[in-house]
Amino acid sequence: MEGQDTKDEKEEEKILIRGVNWIGDAVMTLPAIRAIRKYYPQAHISLLVNPAVAPLFENSNDIDEIIIYEPAFRELVGKLRLAKILRRKRFSRAILLQNAFDAALIAFLARIPKRIGYNRDRRGVLLTDPIRYTNQDRNVHHIHYYLNLLTSAGIGAAYSHPWLRMTLQERLDARARLSELKRPILGINPGATFGSSKRWLPQRFAEVAGWFIRETQGSVVIFGGKDEVTTAEEIYKQIPMNKLLLAGKTSLRELMALISECDVLVTNDSGPMHIAYAVGTPLAAIFGSTSPELTGPVGEGHAVISTKIDCSPCFERTCDKDYIKCMFGINSEDVYANIRRLVPAKRAVFFDRDGTLCRDAKYLNRWEDFELLSGVDRLRSLREEGFELIGVSNQSGIAKGIIEKDFVEDANKLFIDTYGFTDFYYCPHNPEDFCQCRKPEPEMLLRARADYGIDLKRSFVVGDKDADMLLAKAVGARGILVRTGLQNKSAHADAVVDDLDNAIKYILKWKE
Repeated sequence: MEGQDTKDEKEEEKILIRGVNWIGDAVMTLPAIRAIRKYYPQAHISLLVNPAVAPLFENSNDIDEIIIYEPAFRELVGKLRLAKILRRKRFSRAILLQNAFDAALIAFLARIPKRIGYNRDRRGVLLTDPIRYTNQDRNVHHIHYYLNLLTSAGIGAAYSHPWLRMTLQERLDARARLSELKRPILGINPGATFGSSKRWLPQRFAEVAGWFIRETQGSVVIFGGKDEVTTAEEIYKQIPMNKLLLAGKTSLRELMALISECDVLVTNDSGPMHIAYAVGTPLAAIFGSTSPELTGPVGEGHAVISTKIDCSPCFERTCDKDYIKCMFGINSEDVYANIRRLVPAKRAVFFDRDGTLCRDAKYLNRWEDFELLSGVDRLRSLREEGFELIGVSNQSGIAKGIIEKDFVEDANKLFIDTYGFTDFYYCPHNPEDFCQCRKPEPEMLLRARADYGIDLKRSFVVGDKDADMLLAKAVGARGILVRTGLQNKSAHADAVVDDLDNAIKYILKWKE
């Protein structure tokens, strides 16, 4: 076990993280990478990773540099060349999330002073800080497998939800690509790179798709890699209408954004399954030969469908029986029932707090400074028209020590108890934390979708700042700027009104 680092040591660190090779595994390392950044906030952090998964980490604030592990580095001469490249960068420590002997060898050849990793695959002699490993260590969800490595090395590593960060333009481009489809949109991912034992039957995917279109009047979009096009086409041909085939036609980052635009995804245990929960899309995950306890979706708003038979999970790529019993045992009716339960259907109006519902007192922390704005008492009229009222507020004063958390929660509770709000979410973090919940990042709205079944595309965001309007754009809601706070105009707003009363009138008129 490593000792605790001093503040100066943390600031001087140059850290190399050796990433993993598969999309799903890479998503499951996100909380560990986030934990490393939180523990070493001033360090320069580089990620050495396979080019197939590198795009997942673009735009990440937890990483300063992505170093591609090129195919040429696989041979001995290539490893020596890579080690020389890394040596010039003068890393102070390497944290090996990858289990392979190769990961330890390259860090050793690069002469990185501290080399931390699980003591497995006969690589312990190459590590300065070998972390004890037993087969039982993999009997936890793999997110915790990576976090436990850090904890055992003396690096504070609390769990955080894995989030994939996208730009607004990526979201808008994906939305435009799906714009001809009727909503709700069901994404279908029928592939799984690991092997045939993880793949549900194509005809059953098609059957579920047909039911979905007929019952919801919505559409389906079929995803897949280049080697899964044949399976995707087989499903596509069985769907009569309202369909789009994108298998083999997307980059990894395009796939992320497209999945984020779906209302629900049905998928095998696969890379796209992990992408779905990391972009906040509700998903129905089908498990056969693998274990949802180890690699299943995390967070709220998801469903796992599997069968309870003696030979599952077997973790085999292919089945040695006459048919894949664990997959044949999952019927279309069960899968469809879970999909229908997950499709968001409620409409909501999301409200900023300070400057929108109450006067912006600059870090409100006393009831003496609390002043409701005109129109709050008439918000119940929106509830009567079928809208949920939900608050979403940035409260960085908590992290700065200016605002008491209890006061924020008491103030928010007032809107729930007195004015008919369903819930009130807030972000307590500093802007420098680059969290996913601070507006305009969409995590608070995605949580509301999971908690209350909110159809974000048929909802509204009301606020007094660009951050609120950009939040609306991020999820496809309509943004209404009220001139009661910091701004009188916004290029990102769908509408600009003087106050809450006019916001209510706009919403009710749009509803008609």
